Amino acid sequence: MDVRAAQPAVRKGTPPSLVGRSALLTSVEARLAADGSAVLTGPSGIGKTALLEAVGAAAAARGELVLRVAGTETERWVPCSGLAELLDQLPGTLTAQLPRERLTGLPEPHSAAPGDLAAAGEEDGEASGAASGDEHDDAGPIGRSSTDRSPMDHLACRLTFRGLLARCAEERPVLLLIDDAQWLDTESVNAIRYTVRRLGARGVRAVVAGRWPDGFAPGEAAGATWSPAPDALHLPVPPLEPDELAELFDSYGLPVRVVNTLHSDSGGNPFLALALGGAFTDRIPRHWRPAPLPQRVQAVIVERLARLSAEARETLLMAALAIRPTTDLLRRAGRAEAAREIREAAVLGLLITESGGIRFTPPAVGTVLAESAEAAHLARVHRALAAVVPDAAGRARHRALADPGPNAELAHSLVTAAEQAVRQGSHRMAAELYRLAADRSPAEPAAERLEWLVAAAETGANGGLPDLVHRSAEAVLAADATRAQRVRVRLAILDLSGQGLAEMGEVFAAALVDAEGDPSLLGPLRLRMALGALLNGASERAEQEADLALAHARETGDTALEAKVLAVRANISLIEGRGDYASDLRRARRLPELPLDGQMHTTPRYIAAYCAVVEDRLAEARDELLRMLALVERGSGEEVVHVLRNLSEVAVRTGRCREALDFADRAMRITEEAALSPGPAWYHGALAELAGGSIRRAIALAERGLRASEQENDVIFQSRLLHVLGLARMRGGDIRAGVETLWRIDALGEGRGVPSPLVLRWHGDLAQGLAQLGDVELAEGVITATRAAVGDRARGIGVTGRLDRAEAAVLAARGEHDAAVAQLLKAAALFERLGQPLEVGHCLLEQARIERRRRRAGPARHAASDALEIFLRCGARPWAEQARHRLARLDMGLRDGSAPLGATARASLTEGEQRIALLVGQGATNQQVANRLFLSVKTVEASLTRIYRKLGIRSRAQLGSFLGGGLDGPGASLPG
Repeated sequence: MDVRAAQPAVRKGTPPSLVGRSALLTSVEARLAADGSAVLTGPSGIGKTALLEAVGAAAAARGELVLRVAGTETERWVPCSGLAELLDQLPGTLTAQLPRERLTGLPEPHSAAPGDLAAAGEEDGEASGAASGDEHDDAGPIGRSSTDRSPMDHLACRLTFRGLLARCAEERPVLLLIDDAQWLDTESVNAIRYTVRRLGARGVRAVVAGRWPDGFAPGEAAGATWSPAPDALHLPVPPLEPDELAELFDSYGLPVRVVNTLHSDSGGNPFLALALGGAFTDRIPRHWRPAPLPQRVQAVIVERLARLSAEARETLLMAALAIRPTTDLLRRAGRAEAAREIREAAVLGLLITESGGIRFTPPAVGTVLAESAEAAHLARVHRALAAVVPDAAGRARHRALADPGPNAELAHSLVTAAEQAVRQGSHRMAAELYRLAADRSPAEPAAERLEWLVAAAETGANGGLPDLVHRSAEAVLAADATRAQRVRVRLAILDLSGQGLAEMGEVFAAALVDAEGDPSLLGPLRLRMALGALLNGASERAEQEADLALAHARETGDTALEAKVLAVRANISLIEGRGDYASDLRRARRLPELPLDGQMHTTPRYIAAYCAVVEDRLAEARDELLRMLALVERGSGEEVVHVLRNLSEVAVRTGRCREALDFADRAMRITEEAALSPGPAWYHGALAELAGGSIRRAIALAERGLRASEQENDVIFQSRLLHVLGLARMRGGDIRAGVETLWRIDALGEGRGVPSPLVLRWHGDLAQGLAQLGDVELAEGVITATRAAVGDRARGIGVTGRLDRAEAAVLAARGEHDAAVAQLLKAAALFERLGQPLEVGHCLLEQARIERRRRRAGPARHAASDALEIFLRCGARPWAEQARHRLARLDMGLRDGSAPLGATARASLTEGEQRIALLVGQGATNQQVANRLFLSVKTVEASLTRIYRKLGIRSRAQLGSFLGGGLDGPGASLPG
């Protein structure tokens, strides 16, 4: 069930456009070009069929003979059925007359036509087993074969097929595409393997695709893995990344946040994601309400579950009823073969396993399983789980679910467990327990049940459970709830919207009606209104709403609300660049400390840590953020993401690049699973990638995050994402595009609240880019205006270091090299004092560029070497690549704007090697180089090996850098 319909129709001979599969296609094409074969593995729907179609279309465009066959479960017992389908596609001149000279001496049946061979197999009615085992001899039977057919029958099939394909290969290469290979009959498998092994060197290759998961042992499921040749390249087809899936959905017009949720629910499986996306074909559910499960997906789930063994279905049912299922938990609960049965379900695309946990794809798989089981059966499973789950809240949950029906005592015990879960930061568990307490509560007293439903909505919003929040809120709004209860569930819906508060006007209006005249209700509502205005760039209105909220808090004596409002006011002042934020923050921190309620990111403690980041007090900020992470790490909502994001930024600034990537990855994963706004997490992901990962991925994350923030009208993160996107483009070699991107921040700020230069430090990067483009006067104007805006305040001194570095670029552009180097040394000393090693390394790279321009090779090499040492120590891969590129150009004696290969390189390479190097450096594939220079691909490969050795490089990317700059190693020194 692969994603065939997901790809646009293509003309014959044109490879289909695939998203996120370029690396796989390149690997397969390289293997085929070397007369090798490949095996594609992965669960149902992952896109194996689409890859086969792309490979086949490319081969057909090259003039190859492409033969296709797909195995089917109902025909896997029919001998030679797959072989007959392949032979039917051969040119008629070949199938009209068999190579009888190759079959002399065989009995008459073996000289029959291929169709007759298949027909004879059908009449035998043999039950062929799954093809498996490379341990058998080439000419021997594989798997179970018919008792009515002799070994000579099998040999005839193989020899006939081999003979025909040998004739075809004399004219052009032959490519066999075998889809759903786990269902292909054994005799066809044997014939294909025999032929490919014997004729591989003559241009007969195969690409096999089967529903085999990585690490699945042969014989564990019907249709075990097989390979067309001993040296075939095995390639598991991975799930699509979130940005890749977003690209797949570009033409559907879905909000990026919705697509992010589809990625989580599908596990990156493109077929399943497209099927789930069918729920949005008519309209997007409002207020981030979960979409209904499409009937098509329901049918797919039911069909896939039916393919499981009864034992595997029982194991999956237990996993569906557990709140955090793991293979170990299932085993302890009595499912001895849980590991094997979970893998069996993974083959069918019903779930994925990650970090030891089990996640259904889509989550509705668990619902379908539970709804199909009888109540008594469910109770038994819950009792089994209650005996093994490690936490008291989980045991209380399972005991309650095993005892359906109203039970006041049980309901109160669940509320006690929920309160304990809240104190521990387990908001998802707390929400489930509150909801379960409401379900187990008797009809009277109704007020108690409604209060528990409100608590379920509030904790569910903090835990990122949109379905539970909306169900609980709807139950409250449909009942005789008090005004306070109605406002509280609407506030929960608002909190669920994250950065998308601009779209919640209807909810705000309804809450204002319910809260009218009651300051205890208006205070928290005005606080959300202030946050919404701040995100939308309306700082003045945000401050007005915050002032109203503060008045309401003081009127009612609500010190918790007062502390949060003061923290928000401090944040507003900080973003606007005013110095009075510190006074509000001090007042907030003098109030009683707030309890853990799932809103850590709105507390004075969190805002104080954020201010420390802005003020370059990074060690202090890191220590405090790590303490906060320890308090909220059991959570799964927005507060956890906020802490992780800021830890990632601190790690970037302090040169802990691997740590930065880890924190950012965790933030992005939780964002996806909790259906939060993706823009903020993708911003920090891009920032971490730019420091220690991949510039390409940084650009992809920044572009997707920018689109998401634009859709949610989040001006704060639009500006931040434009900054990191501009930096990534400049670091990727396109300085002009980067500068144009940074100018968009300035345009965005017209009449709106773009953060001050102290918070968003983009002006220095813009000025440096302008200087490198030769627009020196404009660059100097940007620096002067920014220095005036920053003033001489000690807070946020790191921004002055960036401006000093930009000024050095201006001085260098004017030919004042000594002054430029002095300015860089000053900036480097400042960053050294602040504990920001990547910024120090950036200054050294700039120094190397300036020294090289004035032909001082020794100082230039020394500065670049020092920079490389810093970057390697920090794990800053893109920066290290840039430093290596700088050193390589110095070693080769190349100057900016010089010919692609300098004198040193020309002396070491032969004339032929120079031609190959130039073509490869310009992006040509080995096949294209071979065609252009009338060489064989193997000759090109051997020449490249010698070129790499002579130049002291190891990759095509590095060669491209020598020839004028590549994405991760541009020739110019760029802002960072």
